[in-house]
Amino acid sequence: MKKTTLCAPLAVAVVSIVVGVGADWLRFRGPAGNGVADDTGLPVTWSATEHVVWKTAMPGSGASSPITLGDRVFLTCYSGYGLDPDEPGEQENLLHHVTCIDRATGKIVWDKRSKARLPETEYDAERFLQLHGYASSTPATDGQNVYAFFGRSGVWAYSIDGDLLWRVSVGSGTHGWGSANSPVLAGDLVIVNASVESNAVVALEKATGKEVWRAEGVEKSWSTPVLVELPNGSRELVVSMLNYVRGYDPATGEQLWQCAGVRDYVCPMVVAADGIVYVSGGRSVQTVAVRAGGRGDVTETHRLWEVRKGTKVPSPLVHEGLLYWVDNGGVACCFDAASGESIYRERLDLSGGGDKVYSSVVLADGKLYAVSRKGEAVVLAAGREFKVLAKNDLGDDSIFNATPVVNNGQLLLRSDRFLYCLGN
Repeated sequence: MKKTTLCAPLAVAVVSIVVGVGADWLRFRGPAGNGVADDTGLPVTWSATEHVVWKTAMPGSGASSPITLGDRVFLTCYSGYGLDPDEPGEQENLLHHVTCIDRATGKIVWDKRSKARLPETEYDAERFLQLHGYASSTPATDGQNVYAFFGRSGVWAYSIDGDLLWRVSVGSGTHGWGSANSPVLAGDLVIVNASVESNAVVALEKATGKEVWRAEGVEKSWSTPVLVELPNGSRELVVSMLNYVRGYDPATGEQLWQCAGVRDYVCPMVVAADGIVYVSGGRSVQTVAVRAGGRGDVTETHRLWEVRKGTKVPSPLVHEGLLYWVDNGGVACCFDAASGESIYRERLDLSGGGDKVYSSVVLADGKLYAVSRKGEAVVLAAGREFKVLAKNDLGDDSIFNATPVVNNGQLLLRSDRFLYCLGN
């Protein structure tokens, strides 16, 4: 394997993660996977002509979020098939992209393309797959390499300079809804929820792609796992799936505990704060709070509360004792994280019908940022009072499924055609 040496700006970025100042977004929903940033000075208002630092056309479509590492941005795309439900083309032309972009200018530095492993799920107007496509998993980086997950086509590892290091299959299953889980890095491991592909969570060695452990029986889960820090300094990998929330030893894959969870399929990511995990999802939505760190079946001992309200697709966010989300119907919600008590539920003024929101809210500088599929972005005041600070529109008719990224006092906003950098 080629050894990659970080240039000075990248080395500074990695150090900044340790001290917690100006941290890069190295994975889905930021440094801790919770959508919360320490940045200040983000724009509250923007338009096609206001506060757009740069706008770059992407080499393919996609719903994944970008990630940042110093002077670089990485994201995934797909091309060649499935761009138009009326004329999808031929599957043999389907390509996956891992793309590197200059953080300062938006210029594409490199774009690595690979053939998809076929057959894939058909792309047509009758399937939910056409709502997000074949590149919905956000990549992750450890500062040296970039790890991307493309469902049936497997996990791919590239150096930050674009050298292919390895590719590994984690299962051959497909689903009409496609694949969406993003990889999580834990020590020397890349961990992927391959529920669709093999009904399992799979851990791979970062250096080689060799499988280290596999936890089976993970059904109907499109939910990215979370690493939970416990008061005793240990960590658990928590996964939400049909009927259960489970905690695993991230080093070995040993199941440590299990709790009754969402009684349906699960899409939203698990979020955690102060050793408590929050899971949401299902068609008859529900949200469950569980104290991590137990052993065996902890349903009676560690489940703190359950409410029959929640979010079906976008992930929640927990911060300073409050649990927030904007659900797929465009309703902004705030709950007390300790009790599950509803503080407010307010419908946002968003256009369109059906599922209006797929991206998850992010928080920075005391503000919540929520983006609809049509690109309308609502900025809310964080806190117990519902207060709309602004509603913004870039005038772009492409589809905005990706969760925003906060970095260097700016927002990175990705549609299925463009990547925007918004800032002062």
